[in-house]
Amino acid sequence: MTAPVRVRFAPSPTGRPQVGNIRTAMFDWLLARHTAGRFILRIEDTDIARTVPGALEAIKEGLRWLGLDWDEGPDVGGDYGPYFQSQRLELYKEAAERLIKQGDAYYCYCSPERLEEMRREQVARKQPPGYDRRCRDLSPQERAKKEAEGIVPVVRFKVPLEGQTRFNDLIYGDVVFENSTIDDFVMLKSDGYPTYHLANVVDDHAMKISHVIRGEEWISSTPRHLLMYQALGYVPPQYVHTPMILGPDRAKLSKRHGDVSILEYRDQGYLSDTMFNFLVLIGWSLDDKTEIMTRQQLIESFSLERIGKTGAIFNKEKLDWMNGVYIRNLNPEDFIQRSLPFLEKGLPAAVKRPLDIGYVRRMMPLIQERAKTLAEVPELVEFFFVDQPEYNVELLIDKKMTLGATVDVLEVSRQRLSLLNSFDEASLETMLRPLAVELGLKAGQLFGALRTAVTGRTATPPLFQTMAVLGKERCLERIDMALKKLTQTTS
Repeated sequence: MTAPVRVRFAPSPTGRPQVGNIRTAMFDWLLARHTAGRFILRIEDTDIARTVPGALEAIKEGLRWLGLDWDEGPDVGGDYGPYFQSQRLELYKEAAERLIKQGDAYYCYCSPERLEEMRREQVARKQPPGYDRRCRDLSPQERAKKEAEGIVPVVRFKVPLEGQTRFNDLIYGDVVFENSTIDDFVMLKSDGYPTYHLANVVDDHAMKISHVIRGEEWISSTPRHLLMYQALGYVPPQYVHTPMILGPDRAKLSKRHGDVSILEYRDQGYLSDTMFNFLVLIGWSLDDKTEIMTRQQLIESFSLERIGKTGAIFNKEKLDWMNGVYIRNLNPEDFIQRSLPFLEKGLPAAVKRPLDIGYVRRMMPLIQERAKTLAEVPELVEFFFVDQPEYNVELLIDKKMTLGATVDVLEVSRQRLSLLNSFDEASLETMLRPLAVELGLKAGQLFGALRTAVTGRTATPPLFQTMAVLGKERCLERIDMALKKLTQTTS
């Protein structure tokens, strides 16, 4: 019988959750949901010096925003807790002491100053860096002397000097390391806190983790972990090292490419479903053409074998395109409700709050097709709210029209518009299209002048719908202001 899938996402609370880490969590979550397994959140909080206040809450907030619910971990509990490594120190101490007793680990008394001097000499001799094993074979008397001096040691693993350590990675296949290239790494620090290597092995075993999914940069750490598994008599998990995310220039993803907190994408107006779909497809694919997939489709289709071996590109343009698709597919009321916080925050301070929801509901369908992010919505609808849009008067004049002709066109249009009893889309179109013919203009010339006059922009949602939402009084006022600007230009 196959053991149930148990995967863990184990972030350190040393910052806000980044794109690369979150993609790993998604792969974990999808594997768990595809196999009816368990997704575990474990907090690796043993690096006290680098812990950032608020980082833990940001991590949980990011996971919840993306719908990555965990089956065991903080706020949920479980049978294998505690789920904070800082609360599991006794387990690491017991494992270290056991390895020392077996002869697979030893106390190291070397000072930081001595280690730094050793590294400088290695660099000068162009030798690979690594511990020189000075304390590996100390006699009991030598150890007693060090302890009498008050030196608190670290615990190092005693790596075999010969042979190989090999493993089968589900993505990269057979991987082999010569033991002679691995130094005697620190397992337990002098303050009693474990390094990543020891805590990782002890906790993954104790929590019955079946698959460890992590970035390819951890491949070089895997032989260290396997040697500890072997020494402790534990069965190791299946390792799955995913290729790194690259920027468009194929360099490692950085902040300039978009490797920022997942919460920043939320705050920039990207939808959680977009980010889920987009990030999963960085390094994983169903086929060579499918790009828009629902969460359920991703769960049903997910398999580790479909993860690629080469670095995958983070394409910001593709993200914007995909977010636009998801926004267009939103229920109109859902789009309005999601946009309201951005409108409240992003519209000019002079705009009266709270916003008139009825007025908002009339304009939002006009721009839903145009928005790529929710953060763009305030700019797209700002002209609906301001008293008078600001723009360069030259935008009013078509390149094939004179200033005087533009004044005449706007004056006639204003006079005809003032006579309309019904200022709806159909009435506006019925009146304005024949007017263009009457004035000997192309429709685009007339509509362009009116569009700029009433919105201050040369590109907007459909003109008649836009004017209907703005209303008769506001449109006439803005045409008057446009005429005033044109008149001032001639004087």
